[in-house]
Amino acid sequence: MKNFKNILVAVDFNDAVGELMAYAESMAQKFGAKIWVVHVAAPDPDFVGYSTGPQYIRDMRADELKAEHKELQQICEMFISKKIASDALLIQGSTVETVLEEAKKLKADMLIVGTHKHSFFYNLFAESVSVELFKNAEIPVLSVPIEEEK
Repeated sequence: MKNFKNILVAVDFNDAVGELMAYAESMAQKFGAKIWVVHVAAPDPDFVGYSTGPQYIRDMRADELKAEHKELQQICEMFISKKIASDALLIQGSTVETVLEEAKKLKADMLIVGTHKHSFFYNLFAESVSVELFKNAEIPVLSVPIEEEK
């Protein structure tokens, strides 16, 4: 069996983050692995004038990113034992491509993602991040089903 040294957990700040982290912690304990908690934030807007626009807009965006990074750090503190090495990373970009690039950079041996259960028609018209990760990942992907709130 392969020995996992780096486990990347892709999170999107939903209520199931605790369940994802429980799986990651269990795997990390078993293999002595490090957990990388990664969230991909939306890239800065591409519209003309954003970079030269009002400073307050860029300041608001910077504050949003700082808050998201702090939330990632809190996830590590709340859900991962101090005995397990872990880091939180906030990266901007396209979700699927950015997660896969980061997995390569970090030499991740496993990717853990949550998957939402949707209807046939939803899946027909909407592209699922987790499905795209399954199709394109070069490492094992552990999918954790996320129950939708009713």
